[in-house]
Formats: sequence, C-alpha cells, structure tokens
Amino acid sequence: MSELDQNPTPQGSLQLQVVAMPSDTNFNGDVYGGWLVSQMDVAGSLMARDLAKGRVATVAMESMSFLSPVSVGASLSFYVELLSKGRSSMTVAVEVWNNNASSIESAKVTDGVFVFVAIDENGRTRHID
Repeated sequence: MSELDQNPTPQGSLQLQVVAMPSDTNFNGDVYGGWLVSQMDVAGSLMARDLAKGRVATVAMESMSFLSPVSVGASLSFYVELLSKGRSSMTVAVEVWNNNASSIESAKVTDGVFVFVAIDENGRTRHID
C-alpha cells in the first residue's frame, strides 16, 4: 500500500484488537507511543511464535512511523504480515488501524517492522522450519 492510496486497506492478517484506556494516555488524552509500540510487539510476537512453534524474542525494530494521534477509547486493530523468514529469525510488518466508531472508515495510525528470533528453553537462538 502506498501512503498516497485513496482508499488504503490493512495489509496482512488481523492478529490483535485492543481499546486504548485512560491509563495508556498522556495528560492530553493521546495514547503514549511506547504503549502503542508494546502492543505492536505483542501482535508481531504472536505471529512469530506460531511460525517458530515456540518461544521467540524481539531483537530489533527496523522502522516505525506514527501517522496520527490515538485518543483514549480508540478501538485499535493490529495487522501482521511476514516479510521474511531466515534460519532462526522472522521479520514482521505490523500495521495499526483505528476503528473509529463515529466514522464508517478505519484509519491507519502507525506501522513498523519488527525482527524476532526463535529461542530455546535456555534463551539461545534455535533453528526454525
């Protein structure tokens, strides 16, 4: 999807949905970027865990773009897409969309790329199929 698309749609599959609560916001009522990143990490790690058939660790965030603020009470949908899979690592794109109840259309609020590595019970990198 290009930022110039007239009718953008989420890329990937729906992995997580959450509602932004007052405890997730600053004094202006906007969601903290760090909270949003942590939820994106959860969504991406759920996909990576399924692909790795076990425990994974986040090792990098390759990019992050905040496109618009998120207010308390926003219903957020997290879409994930596998970009690449290596011997032990997976690169996952995560998009977050605000499902605005006052509008028919959803709006993309942020996206990012996360890298996960499969790890064993001792925390060491392991091979994935």
